[in-house]
Amino acid sequence: ISVKKMILTFEKRSYKNQELRIKFPDNPEKFMESELDLNDIIQEMHVIATMPDLYHLLVELNAVHSLLGLLTVVDLLQELTDIDTLHESEEGAEVLIDALLEGQVVALLVQNMERLDEQVKEEADGIYNTLAITENMAEFRPGLCTEAAQQGLMQWLLKRIKAKMPFDANKLYCSEILAILLQNNDNTRELLGEMDGIDVLLQQLSVFKRHNPSTAEEQEMMENLFDGLCSCLMLPTNRDRFLRGEGLQLMNLMLREKKMSRTSALKVLDHGMIGPEGADNCHKFVDILGLRTIFPLFMKTPKKMKKTGASEKEHEEHVCSIIASMLRNLKSQQRSRLLNKFTENDCEKVDRLMELHFKYLEAVQQADKRIEGEKHVMLFLYLPGTYFALGCTVASWVTSLPFWDVSAWSLHVLSVHVWVFSRYSGFFPQSKNMLRLIDTFKLSVGVNVSVTVCLYM
Repeated sequence: ISVKKMILTFEKRSYKNQELRIKFPDNPEKFMESELDLNDIIQEMHVIATMPDLYHLLVELNAVHSLLGLLTVVDLLQELTDIDTLHESEEGAEVLIDALLEGQVVALLVQNMERLDEQVKEEADGIYNTLAITENMAEFRPGLCTEAAQQGLMQWLLKRIKAKMPFDANKLYCSEILAILLQNNDNTRELLGEMDGIDVLLQQLSVFKRHNPSTAEEQEMMENLFDGLCSCLMLPTNRDRFLRGEGLQLMNLMLREKKMSRTSALKVLDHGMIGPEGADNCHKFVDILGLRTIFPLFMKTPKKMKKTGASEKEHEEHVCSIIASMLRNLKSQQRSRLLNKFTENDCEKVDRLMELHFKYLEAVQQADKRIEGEKHVMLFLYLPGTYFALGCTVASWVTSLPFWDVSAWSLHVLSVHVWVFSRYSGFFPQSKNMLRLIDTFKLSVGVNVSVTVCLYM
């Protein structure tokens, strides 16, 4: 049977089934035979999913409109939009996706999902396949994420995620689709914020502040929710919602409880406090005694954190970035509390800072050797991310001290800086750049630092 004939047969059987359903709405026996005939032809049409170059026939023969009106074609649509199949014929895939979007496929699929009962296995599978359709289309054409979210998908996902139901594959898939919608898209981030989605994410994540996920799948869902929250915090208005929703307190508790959520909580704090838009969060973090939590993590990478899949470099990058953000954003009393931390225990935190600096300076030197000759490669393209954050920490701390901040403790800390650099500068000649930075600070504030900066080559 030809594809064209198959589609025409489907159209006829679909029309006949609809006609009998309207004529005998209370007598299923009258349209049961047509229902079975329609199901048979739909099963036959699955073969079209193996021939994406013929997708244009579905559009030309107006079959897409008929397909969208039938719940039973969800499996077929899932196969038709399989990402590997779509890439086999870009032209045919574009035609199909255009027709589906013109028919408001997402809105119709959401309406179907709202009618389904997940206690019934077949209907739960229907929801899973529906989510697969949206994922396939979003991967093939990322630009449709905004339209999909606005057609009810965002609202349905949030509702499903916060539903008091046992964890299952559908909840995991919902968290994954939500993270995809929020990726690189300020429109969907704003929409989620307007729907109180930040509170929904925080409520769902609060379960993991004292308990680890029980399975690998549940851990994956937790990470998806954290990723979605990080994406949302890239929008300034959502940082205010995060602050009002006591997100900082939750992340701080996660850091203290030492569960698997701790690694991702660090990442969330980094996203929420970075840049000028993170100033309010930085001040609040100090007020809730966050310095007591973050500096032990700065001094040493916890062993348990390595078991969660996070690398030592990622941990140090996030911690250093958080401290750098506070150094840039804090004012008055909170700023003094932060700076005083560097003077505790004979300036041990300064020593740790230098330790990290030299560690990543060596990594940069090795990278320099590997790419020597590539003159047009910009430095940040190959530096380890941790060194970038570390550089921000050192630079922002040393250069952000205004004249009125200079006191005996700051000069003492600067002396420690110079002493440590003097100790290692023979092995690391590039450290003279940091000495220039310190010397610039000395000249800018007009004071006589009681150490000699004379290590220039």
